[in-house]
Amino acid sequence: MFNQTKYILALGLIGAGLAVTSCKEAWLKPEPLSFYEPDLTFKDLAGLKATLVACERNLRMEWYGDAMPMITESIFSDIAVEGTTDKSGPAQNLNLLITPDAQLNHIDYNRIGWYWLEGYKGIKYANTAISRIDLPTYKNEQEKNELLGAAYFHRAARYYRLTQQFGDVPLILAEINGPKLDFQSTKREVILKKMKEDLEFAEQWVPAVTDKGTVNKGSVSHLLTKVNLALGLFDDAIKSASNVIDGGTHKLMTARFGVNANDAARNVVWDLHRPQNKAIATNTEGLMLVIDRLNIEGNVDGGMLIMRNAVPFWFNNINTPNGKRGTIDTYGIEIDQVSKLGRGIGRLRPTDYSQNQIWDDKNDLRHAPGNWTRMEDILYNNPAIKGEDSFYGKNLQLKNAEGVVLTIDTIRCWFDWPNYKLFVEDPTRVQPQGGNSDWYVFRLAETYLLRAEAYAWKGELAKAADDINAVRARANCAPLAPAKINIGTILDERARELYFEEPRKTELTRIAYIFAQTGKTAPNGKTYSLAKFSDENYFYDRVMEKSDFYNKGVKTRHADEYTMSPYHVLWPIPQPAIDGNTQGRINQNKGYAGYEKNTPPLTEIPK
Repeated sequence: MFNQTKYILALGLIGAGLAVTSCKEAWLKPEPLSFYEPDLTFKDLAGLKATLVACERNLRMEWYGDAMPMITESIFSDIAVEGTTDKSGPAQNLNLLITPDAQLNHIDYNRIGWYWLEGYKGIKYANTAISRIDLPTYKNEQEKNELLGAAYFHRAARYYRLTQQFGDVPLILAEINGPKLDFQSTKREVILKKMKEDLEFAEQWVPAVTDKGTVNKGSVSHLLTKVNLALGLFDDAIKSASNVIDGGTHKLMTARFGVNANDAARNVVWDLHRPQNKAIATNTEGLMLVIDRLNIEGNVDGGMLIMRNAVPFWFNNINTPNGKRGTIDTYGIEIDQVSKLGRGIGRLRPTDYSQNQIWDDKNDLRHAPGNWTRMEDILYNNPAIKGEDSFYGKNLQLKNAEGVVLTIDTIRCWFDWPNYKLFVEDPTRVQPQGGNSDWYVFRLAETYLLRAEAYAWKGELAKAADDINAVRARANCAPLAPAKINIGTILDERARELYFEEPRKTELTRIAYIFAQTGKTAPNGKTYSLAKFSDENYFYDRVMEKSDFYNKGVKTRHADEYTMSPYHVLWPIPQPAIDGNTQGRINQNKGYAGYEKNTPPLTEIPK
C-alpha cells in the first residue's frame, strides 16, 4: 500500500532543486525551458525510485488545490465553462485572454502554463531515472526493467498530454545536467511513435499488480491505447485495450462494495466514487490512481477543494418568490445543507449538454436522485426567514409565479451536478469544500470506451456497441443499438461516465486530429485535414454544437462574453518558454502571435 517515506525521499533528493517560483517572478522574466540543477547521483535503487515517486506526486496535482488544473481542461471543451462572473480575467473570452504572453498559470485565470511547466517537470523526473538506470545494482533484469518501464510510462503520460494540448513540442529523452537553450519543436507524430515504442517495452515488464498509486500493467496498456488511437493505429488500440479488459486483473465493479455497501439508499455508482473505496483491494476497476489522504506524510495541504470549485454558489444570490434571501451556508442550523452539498463557488460551470442533453435513459444511476443533485433538490434554509416567509423549508424554484428569475446569476449560482463524484468528505472544515482523497487517473470503464472508439473508427459498430453497453449496463441503462454508434455518441458516453475524470480538451483534440489525419466523415457530416487543422477542426465544431455559452452572445454579470475560435484546438506555447530558448526555436501554434517566426519542426528523434 501507500509508502509514506517515499515522499520524503522524493522531496529530499529531487524537490529541493525544483521549488516553483512565485507567479510574479515566473512571469516578469523569461525562463528558459532548462532543467539545470546541481548534479544528483542515484547509485542505489532507493534513490532512483525516488524519481518515480516525484512523478507520482507531480501527476496528482492536476486534481488538487484551488482552481485545480483539470478545470482548464474542462472549460476548453463541450462539458463546461469558467463560472466566475464577478471579474475579468478568468478564461471566458478566450479570443481576448488566451495569448502566449498572458497570465497562463494563476488560479484567477487559467492553468495552461501549469500543464507546460509541470508536464516538463514530470518528464525531467522520468528522464533522471531513465538516464541513470544502469547505475544501481539489481537483483535481476526484471527488477531493472520494472523501474525503467514505470519511468517510460510517466514520460509517455506527459508527452501524450502535451502533444494533444500544444501539438508539436520539444522532445527530451535524456537527463539534462547543464544549461540548454537550443530546444527545437518536434513533430507530434514523431513524439507519439517514440512513446508507443517505450510503452510497448513497459507493457512487457511492469507487473500486473503493484502498490496502489504506482504504475501497473493495466495503466501502461491503457495509456498505450490512447497513443495508438492518436496515431490512427486502430487495430493496435484494440489489442492494447483488450490486454486490460481481458487480462484477468481488472473488472468493472458491478456489485455493491466498500463503505456504505449496506446502505440500501445508495448504489454501485456511489460506491465506486467514495474516496475510501477507490484504492481498496476489492476495487478491480481502478487502473491508475493518485493517492492523497488526511494525516499522511506528503499529502496536499487542504486537499482537493473539488466542491469549492465544481459545486454551484447555491447559498448566495438566490431569493424566495417573496424576494427574501433564501439560502445560506451556515453549518449546524436547522436545515444544514452545507455539510451535505459543500461550499461551492461555481468555478466549473457545466453546460446544458452535460447537465441535460446527454441523459438518454431515465434509469441511469449516474443521473439518479441521490447521485445527481438538482437545484430543485435544495431547500430554502435561511433561518432569518423562518416564520416570515412561507417558502422556508420548501424546495428552490428558479422563477416565481410571474416568471421572474429568482437569482441574479444563473451562471454561477444555478446548475445541477454529479454529487456522487464531487462529494469528498472534508473533516478539517465545518463548511466542507472537498478534502484529501484518492482519485482515479485511469479507470477500466474508460478502457471499454477507448476500445469502443477504436472499433467505431473501423466501422465495427456491433463490437463498439458491446463495449459501450458494458459501461451502460453497470449504470442501469438500456443498451444502445449498433446503428446508433458513432464518435459523437461515444463522446456522449464519455461525458456521462468520466465527468471531471477525463481531460476532456485533450481527448477532443485527439479525436479532432484523427478526423484530420484520416479524412473520415465526422458525425456532423464534415471532413477535415491536417493542413487546415487550426482553421477548421472537429474540436471547435463540436463545442459550438454542444455548448450553450461559447459564441452564443452569453455574458457574465461582469459583462465578459464567452468566445472561442477554431485555433483553440491547441493552446499557446507560453511566451517565456520561447523567449528563454535563445539558441533554438520552440514553435508557436497557429492563431497566436509569433507563429510567423516558426521554423520546420524536427521530423526525427533528436540525437
